[in-house]
Amino acid sequence: MLDVRGLRKVYDGSGRRIEAVRDLTFSVAAGDLVCLVGPSGCGKTTLLKCVGGLLAPTGGEVLLEGRRVTGPPPGTAFVFQEYGRSLFPWMRVAANVELPLRQKGLSRRRRGELVRDALDAVGLADAAQAYPWQLSGGMQQRVAIARALAHEPRLLLMDEPFAAVDAQTRADLEDLVRGLWRERGITILFVTHDIDEAVYLGRRVIVLSASPTVVREQLEVDLPDARDQVRTRVDPRFADLRTHVYEQIQAAKRGTPPAVEVTTSDTPPPR
Repeated sequence: MLDVRGLRKVYDGSGRRIEAVRDLTFSVAAGDLVCLVGPSGCGKTTLLKCVGGLLAPTGGEVLLEGRRVTGPPPGTAFVFQEYGRSLFPWMRVAANVELPLRQKGLSRRRRGELVRDALDAVGLADAAQAYPWQLSGGMQQRVAIARALAHEPRLLLMDEPFAAVDAQTRADLEDLVRGLWRERGITILFVTHDIDEAVYLGRRVIVLSASPTVVREQLEVDLPDARDQVRTRVDPRFADLRTHVYEQIQAAKRGTPPAVEVTTSDTPPPR
C-alpha cells in the first residue's frame, strides 16, 4: 500500500543545510500496523510529514497505492502529538470531528452518521456537545482520533500521539488503537519514542538510525495478535524484543552499524 523509496529531506535556512533524512526505503502492506522508533531528533516526524504530503521531500519519493504523494492524499488521516492545538476550543466535540467531512461534499445526514460512529468507537458518545477544554487530555486525544476515523481513512498516520498523557491513559489509548486497527482494517504508521509502546502496538517495528536517517532494521514482532497490558508486557518474548530494539537504538546513537538487518514479508496480518 505504501512505498517509501530513497526518501531524502534537507532543510535550508539561515545559511545552514541540515540533512534530516538521508535515504529511507521501506514498504507497508495494506492492513498492517507499523511502528517507527529511533534516537531523539532522527527525523521521525519529518518522515511522517513527507508520507502525509505535508512536506515535499528533497529526493526520493513516497507512493501510496501506486500513486506518487505530492500533497495530502485522499484516504489519509493524521493524528498529531499536540492534541490541544489540533482541536478548535470554540467548537464543540461533534463539530471538531465533523470539520474535515465538510470538504468531502457529504450530506448533513451522512456527516452526522460518521461523527456518531467515530465518537462511539472511541468511547465518547456522550461528549458530543462538550467543548474540548472541558475534557481531560486523554479524552481530547480520543476526539482527535475520532476526527481521523470519521474521515474513513485507508492510511492513518500517528505522530507520537500519546506522548503528553499519563501512563494509565496511555495504556488505554494503546489498546484503543489496536482495537480499532483490528476491527476496521486501517493501515497504521505509528511514530513513537517509547520502545515498549512500539513493541506492544506494532506488527512490525522499523528502527531508524541517528540523523541523517536511514533504516537500521525492520523487526517482525512475533507476539500473539491478542495482546493486553498485563500478560503481554510480562511475556519473556516481549522483554527480548524490547531489549533488542533498545540495543539497536543505543548502537544507532553511537554510530555502530547494524550486525544484521531483519527483513519481513508484506503479508497483511490476520484478523
